[in-house]
Amino acid sequence: MAKIRYRLFTIVALVLASIWALWPRTITLRERTADGGFHDTTMTHVPLKRGLDLQGGMYLALEVDESKGVVANKSEAIDRALKVVRNRIDEFGVSEPVVQKVGTQRIIVELPGITDPDRAKRLVERSAFLQFQITDETRALDKVLPRIDQILKEKGYGGTVAKAGGAAGGADTAKNAISSLFTPGTDTGKTGAAATKDSTQSDTGLFNATGGPLSKLIQPGQIPGEYYVASNDVATVTKYLDLPEVRAALPPGKTIHWGTVERDQAQGLTPFYVVDTKPIITGEYLTDAKPATDPLEGNIVQFTLNNEGGRRFRDQTAKHIGDYMAIVLDDRVMGRPPVIQSAIGTRGQITMRGQPLQATQDLALVLRAGALPVPLKVVESRTIGPSLGADSIHDGIRAGILGVALVVLIMIGYYRFSGVLAVIALALYVLFTLALLAGFDAVLTLPGIAGLVLSVGIAVDANVLIFERIREELAHGKTVRASIDEGFRHAMSAIIDSNVSTVLTALVLFEIGTGPVKGFAVTLIAGIAASMVSAIFVVRTFYLLWLARTRGAQTLSI
Repeated sequence: MAKIRYRLFTIVALVLASIWALWPRTITLRERTADGGFHDTTMTHVPLKRGLDLQGGMYLALEVDESKGVVANKSEAIDRALKVVRNRIDEFGVSEPVVQKVGTQRIIVELPGITDPDRAKRLVERSAFLQFQITDETRALDKVLPRIDQILKEKGYGGTVAKAGGAAGGADTAKNAISSLFTPGTDTGKTGAAATKDSTQSDTGLFNATGGPLSKLIQPGQIPGEYYVASNDVATVTKYLDLPEVRAALPPGKTIHWGTVERDQAQGLTPFYVVDTKPIITGEYLTDAKPATDPLEGNIVQFTLNNEGGRRFRDQTAKHIGDYMAIVLDDRVMGRPPVIQSAIGTRGQITMRGQPLQATQDLALVLRAGALPVPLKVVESRTIGPSLGADSIHDGIRAGILGVALVVLIMIGYYRFSGVLAVIALALYVLFTLALLAGFDAVLTLPGIAGLVLSVGIAVDANVLIFERIREELAHGKTVRASIDEGFRHAMSAIIDSNVSTVLTALVLFEIGTGPVKGFAVTLIAGIAASMVSAIFVVRTFYLLWLARTRGAQTLSI
């Protein structure tokens, strides 16, 4: 009886654990807001998710974006980009996504149950090219501004640029904002002589009536290489800087990057930075990045470089102590460039400047996954509604119920009492299988439902082998208890052989298959594992319990 109690306790524990794994639960996500507070979001987490074909989701088609330059071998570029996109999607947390190459120039991404399509687009399109560049200490842009103004005038850009709220009013407002922003004594991140140098920069130029088309729209900032533009004029300044003649007149060895945040949200001032073209290091040496929260800085991304990257970073930053270093991601300066206080090794951080926790997590994700070898663009985007999923669920459940009902009728009709024990074990098998899928964070797709129904047949197949062996032992005149023991023992080798061969096949499908095929393989493997428990351990426990209650029955309905 002690053995039976142990078996019953194990079965009850498995049932309770399975119910707990499948039970929906409420989770709370806490994010830091821009004002330093916290915002809690409550959501219901359903452990067993459904795939794109059952619940709908998002479909994306990606191709190489050649607007920034011609790509010689698109097929090879797509192959390299495919790995990066797959890593990003895997870390994004979408279960059972489909990321595959179609033809030679396109990547297909299917995201089941996605709730934020715009965020998914940003993740797959983002280049995530990280550079650390020293800001310009020579005021090189100031020296070439007269030449750029002359080029713009020759091209007919000498007229007055209208501002929101009127030209004069807009100019006065922005100039007042600049004046208050650059009041002497403002913290610039440097001390001593460096601070004096920054605060004495010229404040002429912004909306200066005698200035040229570009010089009257920009104002030097407080740190080397920093300039400000009224947000209303960002498009105009960008247009000027993109002209081929203006690009040719820019200082050699210098590059211009826009900032990611406005310095004065109320007045609308957007910075751009002149930096050295050659970075002191790039993100190719990055090995890890993770989001974090700092009491003073707010949301940050902590990054780690490999040994070679750490050595190069330490050598370069040691040469630029006292200079400002711009952290540039996808040609945008992340926050305001910090001053290099000392040599930096393998670890550093990127301050998100009031951006939400989700943006911090996304940046860490794309940095971990790596930079895209070529820029990608979304050429096709579709949101698949749940109506198709409802039809698929209805048809799949109907087919599954019909198949399981036939199995139940055959088992009970042919094996009588023993068949009833197998059917009870079959119900537990379905529970165990779904719990395993939830535990592995798998997604139930239409092929997965097919795999589940197929594994039902495999589960009772083990019972068929056992029951037939028991019948043979009974025919040889052995007692019921001896026949049951011999039946389980002799059928075990055949059960293991058939299940192992099926698992090997499923592993091959999982390794080389795409999303739906992998879903089928995962469900099949989970079903086989559950069937070994239900068909062997559970059914034998039922037999032992029956024998104990009947005190050694002389006949068995089989």
